[in-house]
Amino acid sequence: MISQRSFFLNSNKSTGGTPSAILIRQGVVVDHQDEKKADILIVDGQIAEVAPSISNYPTDTQIIDASGLYVMPGGIDVHTHFNIDVGIARSSDDFYTGTRAAACGGTTTVVDHMGFGPKGCNLHHQLAVYKEYAKETAVIDYGFHGVIQHIDDEILSEMASMVEVEGISSFKLYLTYGYKLDDESVLRALAQLNKVHALTTVHPENDAAIALRRSQLLEEGKTAPRYHAQSRPLECEAEAIARMINLAKLAGDAPLYIVHLSNGLGLDYVRLARQNQQPVWAETCPQYLLLDERCYEREDALKYILSPPLRPVEEREKLWQGLVDGSIDTVATDHCSFTYSEQKQRGKDNFSACPNGMPGVENRMPLLFSEGVMSGRISPARFVELTSYMPAKLFGLYPQKGSLAPGADADLVLFDPKQQVTITHDLLHDNTDYTPYEDMKCLGWPMMTISRGQVVACNGEFMGKAGNGRFIRRKPFLHQY
Repeated sequence: MISQRSFFLNSNKSTGGTPSAILIRQGVVVDHQDEKKADILIVDGQIAEVAPSISNYPTDTQIIDASGLYVMPGGIDVHTHFNIDVGIARSSDDFYTGTRAAACGGTTTVVDHMGFGPKGCNLHHQLAVYKEYAKETAVIDYGFHGVIQHIDDEILSEMASMVEVEGISSFKLYLTYGYKLDDESVLRALAQLNKVHALTTVHPENDAAIALRRSQLLEEGKTAPRYHAQSRPLECEAEAIARMINLAKLAGDAPLYIVHLSNGLGLDYVRLARQNQQPVWAETCPQYLLLDERCYEREDALKYILSPPLRPVEEREKLWQGLVDGSIDTVATDHCSFTYSEQKQRGKDNFSACPNGMPGVENRMPLLFSEGVMSGRISPARFVELTSYMPAKLFGLYPQKGSLAPGADADLVLFDPKQQVTITHDLLHDNTDYTPYEDMKCLGWPMMTISRGQVVACNGEFMGKAGNGRFIRRKPFLHQY
């Protein structure tokens, strides 16, 4: 249960429409560098002023009491999969329910990884499809990563217009699944994306090793969910990370971003690359920080089938150390939801038939705040760096997003560090039927989310509107981080 708090000091301004100005009073204002008690004035959807005390503001200003709360840049989740068709199922969250859940969890921008399109389609094809998915439904701002299904001269020549005209400054390629790229294609993609100032993101797993292990397990009748994890051991991921790092080096030090890192060996490869001054960044997700392979022994183990799978328990602390020492740069979710009662049941007799993915976009911020900040592992400023500042910097959103400087979009989340909440699915706002974090206790909770100056969530209640989210054209990637 979420305790209700009275925020609005002039209650007639607490509901309906977007006020021309909002004054957030006396919260602990946190950015990626420090924290201080201050007021924040929002005018016309942008941050106008941050000061110890603000007394000069329009007469019709909505005043919000933030005393005792942290006031932070809204979360940026750079790894979601909304409305994705994976061939055997379509995810249960579209751009309305997915962004609604994100907003209620303190996230104000998502960058979605588009799903594959028809065989042979160009890069613009899926962008047009996904813009249609989101334009009338998203409740917060959004962008997309390009998706690379194959490489030829036409695809390579198309990349520049995607970056310069469409504002798609990052692209994803896969080393496994149906449209996996071979090493030659990876090299060509890395080199061209580097040339057009785009960041390459990669799903790194060794497809050949996985295929062999999976076929052996199935031939032996080992079809239960626990064998999903055994078919994709951490060495398959770590090998692919190392290979991508070396290919990126061969492609002229092309910038590289590792998605959903789940293990310490892969993290060691990232650290080694950085010691050699190579531009490599890494993302992890709450499921790899808080859950482990023991979930596959549960009666409801199908809920936890995702790729990479959950790892041995000792890998969790290795990832936490990466958050502490700065070798992991972002925390995203890989939110890809399928219903347990129906869609996940496809895998009850064969793990390989279960759609891969879990929900989590609403839980990222409170879980990391509770287990990171309130446990003393990371500072509030580091929390902002992981959830907002670095996602904005890496993916061409800064300083419009991820910042509290005047002129930035007024995307904010107000966290109550004393609010204790036990996560249950009935508190959440997605369109699936479970949460992998059921009954986890959080100390600290997002009590209010503001998107471009509009309150979209308050006290656990969604207050936004479909279609209010804007497509954000992101800036080209530059080697400045």
